[in-house]
Amino acid sequence: MPQITELLDSTSMNRALTRIAHEIIERNKGIDECIVVGIKTRGAFLARRLAERIEKIEGKPIRTGELDITLYRDDLSTKQVNDEAQVQQVDIDYQVSDQKIVLVDDVLYTGRTVRAALDAVMDLGRPSQIQLAVLIDRGHRELPIRADYVGKNIPTASHERIVVNLEEVDGQDIVAIHKED
Repeated sequence: MPQITELLDSTSMNRALTRIAHEIIERNKGIDECIVVGIKTRGAFLARRLAERIEKIEGKPIRTGELDITLYRDDLSTKQVNDEAQVQQVDIDYQVSDQKIVLVDDVLYTGRTVRAALDAVMDLGRPSQIQLAVLIDRGHRELPIRADYVGKNIPTASHERIVVNLEEVDGQDIVAIHKED
């Protein structure tokens, strides 16, 4: 039976996302050349929330998109890929060339999901810059990837799991750590 410890409640999560939205605007000196792109599934919902906050702050909408990086993952066997639909799931209605892309995901762990997302974005064009926003950075990187915007750093052991629940998918906003006994 895993021991579950709550790390962020709804209020803390909202506060972290608002802070990240302000940091994105400040670092990019506005949003004119930015596209916020969520990595499906939870990163896409977080990207929408960030976009709403940025629009509220800036008074104008920011361009958004979504990526499903399944076919870009390096941990799928060839058989798994062949057994899955061969359709690339990209929902970005804008040219990415010469734009600043802000990738959004829920948890940064080994870096492999982000590497796959970088490959997917580069297949669409050549952005002027790619930035990374994550709700949780838990460490244990296998690749040299670092987030530009972090909601909360949570050092973990490799046997622990960070679980992000979002209202849109799970019916509530909560981040918890699950520790196996």
